[in-house]
Amino acid sequence: MAKIARQRETYNLRAIYRWHPAFAGGDFIKYYGDEDRHYDHATLEGGDVLVAGRGSVLIGLSERTTAQGIEFLALSLFRHHQAKRVVVMELPKQRSCMHLDTVMTHLDMDTFSVYPQIINTGMPCWILTPDGKGGLIRTAEANYLIALEKALEIDQVRVITTGGDRFEAEREQWNDANNVLTLRPGVVVSYERNLRTNEKYDQAGITVLPIAGDELGRGRGGARCMSCPLERDGI
Repeated sequence: MAKIARQRETYNLRAIYRWHPAFAGGDFIKYYGDEDRHYDHATLEGGDVLVAGRGSVLIGLSERTTAQGIEFLALSLFRHHQAKRVVVMELPKQRSCMHLDTVMTHLDMDTFSVYPQIINTGMPCWILTPDGKGGLIRTAEANYLIALEKALEIDQVRVITTGGDRFEAEREQWNDANNVLTLRPGVVVSYERNLRTNEKYDQAGITVLPIAGDELGRGRGGARCMSCPLERDGI
């Protein structure tokens, strides 16, 4: 974790998996955060990691997740044959978009919700692939749409932008309009207060299950932030 206030969370999880009777002795793969390895200044947070499917993982290079952290995770995923490629999307280092899921989430097989002031064709983007020798090949992409189409092996990505005019969109993004939890392709959980964006989802054929929520938003948390999927079907 990048911030001191949250670093003890990782220590607590390590202790649980190592000592709790339900987990002690379990043969868990540690893709990142192994206590026996020194990570120096590398950091990685879950809000920046989006498992897109087709062997692809999207990771935001943000104020909370460093390039070193991304490379550590990518190498681990490739070493364990859990991914074929990692798409890296560089975000501004600011609190309003502290994680990738605050400005972009995956709604359907070919559909993403994006905040266009941040997620746009001028955003730096790379694809990481294994080089076959324990290292990485880094390929710069022209824009994020091309990278997503390659990652998902589809002809065209559909994008739904934050609703309303520029000022309404800025307010709804801050209130986590783009941070939704996809229960299955085309069905999402979203804060009910984001009326403009939810309306755009509905018009695009996305089923929205609205929920009330005020307190989590104070810490920049949306519906996806409250989830920890244990198992799901692949796409």
